[in-house]
Amino acid sequence: MIDETITLGVINRLRIDRFVVPGLFLMAEDESDLLLPNQYVTDEMKLDDELDVFVYTDSEDRLVATTQRPVAMRDEFGFFEVVDVAPFGAFVDWGLPKDLLVPKNRQKTAMKIGEKRFLRVIKDDRSDRLIGVEKISQYLDKPPMINSNTPVSLLVIAKTPLGFKVIVDNLYEGLIYHDEIFQNIAVGDVTDGFIKHVRKDGTIDVSLQKIGTNARKLDDSEKIMKLLIEKRGILPYNYKSDPETIKEIFGLSKKAFKRSLTALVDAKKIEVNEKGIFKI
Repeated sequence: MIDETITLGVINRLRIDRFVVPGLFLMAEDESDLLLPNQYVTDEMKLDDELDVFVYTDSEDRLVATTQRPVAMRDEFGFFEVVDVAPFGAFVDWGLPKDLLVPKNRQKTAMKIGEKRFLRVIKDDRSDRLIGVEKISQYLDKPPMINSNTPVSLLVIAKTPLGFKVIVDNLYEGLIYHDEIFQNIAVGDVTDGFIKHVRKDGTIDVSLQKIGTNARKLDDSEKIMKLLIEKRGILPYNYKSDPETIKEIFGLSKKAFKRSLTALVDAKKIEVNEKGIFKI
């Protein structure tokens, strides 16, 4: 089913209406249309086919379609590299032929070519164009009371003395504490996580593992078994392995690793000796 209208900044499902020299025209239900340039047209595309395309504006501010996906779409966050600067703002690479403008008054500090900045893509009401903004606090919602262990998507945006700041489900700001991280993460990573606690001030504490001993045992054991299967049933680690090695290989603390090994031994899924871990 094609979309009723064409919407800027998101994925649209549109019907191929006609082929022209510069490419092909896609049409919405209300008969509004736009060009998909030749560089995105393939031999498999036929009249009346439905395509999923991203809609933005070209250098002349006309709506145009692409089969490419940008770093982030409208009302989404992402990390972008600065590729050009001008008196009125800066331009960042967002994976499309036309770079994204970040107006000077929407920057926290003056941008420099080569920097990577964390931005939100929005539609500017004055120009009806998509722009990037670095001042994002007004676009973050205050979270409702979310149940513990609710699965969420996390975008890691900054490292702090307490832990890593994250954007939760593209809506809220959260924090993962350093002493609860047992895998390698870095600014810019997108990963899965779980709600730990929503504070009264709206701050969300987030975990990379499910909360609760039983839940952790299950998840951690699955990590070990998955890696064991990938390595053909043998891993050169045991109860005496170095904590830093365990964290790097399994993403677990030494305590969680030993607990999971014992659970798997008791379940008769593995054997552990001085040479390593062996799948039964």
